[in-house]
Amino acid sequence: MPAKSVTIYSDGACLGNPGPGGYGTVLLFGTHRKELSAGFRRTTNNRMELLGAIVGLEALKQPCKVDMWSDSQYLVHALTKGWLDGWQKRGWRTASKEPVKNQDLWQRLLRAMEPHTIEWHWVRGHTGNVENERCDELAVAAANGSDLLEDEGCPAE
Repeated sequence: MPAKSVTIYSDGACLGNPGPGGYGTVLLFGTHRKELSAGFRRTTNNRMELLGAIVGLEALKQPCKVDMWSDSQYLVHALTKGWLDGWQKRGWRTASKEPVKNQDLWQRLLRAMEPHTIEWHWVRGHTGNVENERCDELAVAAANGSDLLEDEGCPAE
């Protein structure tokens, strides 16, 4: 049986960087739609961009062909320009020998990606793409919400 084709849009938001943040994710499969979001007390924008994609992939119950859309060049370029491969080959160090930020989430993303075939796409944010705008709304609402979660991986102040 061929893999199901799923489209995922994700976005992250942060009110201050670091500060309260959230992610918003929309999964589309045929006529089905699922929206996911959560807010965190103290995090960074890049962590929320990563978490939005991770949560979308983790929500899939079987291997799928995924079109993943994000307005985060940090996320999309890491996967399409070979940055992530280079970081791993260098023992989670950047080209300038610095430790890779958000290593915990990059490793979680790699695990979430394993069963799927993923095509990564960058979409310019805030330009009227309906699903990207919806993800932004979800992320901002989550960041502004009550009962914010702790982001254990966010570096201390």
